[in-house]
Amino acid sequence: MNMQNPDVTAPPSPRTLADTGLPLVMLRDILIKTMFRMNLDLVSQIARVICLPPQLTQELVDLARGQRLIEATGTLHATSGNEMGYQLTDGGKARALDALGQSEYYGAMPVPLDDYRSQVERQSVRNIKLTRAQLTSAMGHLILPDELLDHLGPAVTSGRSILMYGPPGNGKSSISNGIRDALGDRIHVPRALEYSGQVITVYDPIVHRSAEAAVDDPNSLRRTSNRFDNRYVWCERPTVITGGELTLDMLDLTYNPVARTYQAPLQLKATGGIFIVDDLGRQAEPPQKLVNRWIVPLEEGRDILALQSGEKFTVPFDTLVIFSTNFHPNEIFDGAALRRIFFKIKIEGPTQENFLKIFAMVARKRKMPLDEAALLHLMKVKFPTIGNRYANYMPVYLIDQMAAVCEFEGLPYQMSPALIDRAWSNMFVRDETIAR
Repeated sequence: MNMQNPDVTAPPSPRTLADTGLPLVMLRDILIKTMFRMNLDLVSQIARVICLPPQLTQELVDLARGQRLIEATGTLHATSGNEMGYQLTDGGKARALDALGQSEYYGAMPVPLDDYRSQVERQSVRNIKLTRAQLTSAMGHLILPDELLDHLGPAVTSGRSILMYGPPGNGKSSISNGIRDALGDRIHVPRALEYSGQVITVYDPIVHRSAEAAVDDPNSLRRTSNRFDNRYVWCERPTVITGGELTLDMLDLTYNPVARTYQAPLQLKATGGIFIVDDLGRQAEPPQKLVNRWIVPLEEGRDILALQSGEKFTVPFDTLVIFSTNFHPNEIFDGAALRRIFFKIKIEGPTQENFLKIFAMVARKRKMPLDEAALLHLMKVKFPTIGNRYANYMPVYLIDQMAAVCEFEGLPYQMSPALIDRAWSNMFVRDETIAR
């Protein structure tokens, strides 16, 4: 795996308020909105929530005290290291309500977009150099022809777009997931971004899997978490998987008119990782139209988004895009679109030899004993009826069907020509006219 030391790519912790890159008014307003919404009164609590070092949080509190928005309660909390308590003044509450009227966002301080661009370069998915051994290890649960890895390896290492096409049921989705597993390392994902005074939330627990966070031990001589900017979350490289539900508006900023904040689109959440468009051609949008939306990002490494005001701005596009389709590329794309997709890899059904390997592997996992008569019946009688076309999904399907019959009939797991026939009959639907 490509596990790296987080120190190498980590965004440095801000040492001054200016280092945050945010206007003082925004810093102050997020501070008092957070205190108001979460009823916080200790600097240590506030620092954890707004993701700034305690000393900078104290500076912000002192700034707001000077503006008579915060006051000390005069109470020392013995359970919290004798910290002084603070509360919002009436003026502070009024300012918090006014600021919440402009934007409901509170909590972690956002990262300026320009700072994030630099962070994306440090941890780019294009910096990953996979070896054949790493890719083979990640695909270890799959039985694949060697020539497929010959094509996949350079494609993944390049960080460029990949189109996988071929008949359904042959593991395109599993291969995409294997590529994700092969990346193996971690990156820093911003909780939120700031552009032109607007906040765009990025970190999404559904998309991003956070690693174990560093926790400071107050009794330790070597503090840990303050070495890194806690406005970021240390995560596994993200993977966004979409299928037939993908629409063009899912690739735009989502504006919440009640909260007056933005949520990052899917491809921005996938920055530094993989965006898998599965079942291309099954979406409501034509495939050509979807790919046209990706042309500028794929070619220039940047995407264009728009605020509610209509103002357009660019964000980094550092994502390995994998398109997967059951259609032939010439059926759904024109030549210009195909030129933009850097690697085109056909995923075909297994050979008879590999099919039998997969069948034996699945049977072993399901604790289904192999039976020579059943296998001969499958290979000599059933497959000739479909032109001996093998698919990777068939072993799991057939064995699970036989297991279901055995469980219903109260039999120990077994396979036989008769059970093969029953399983096979459920794998295909006979052409017939049904009266209505």
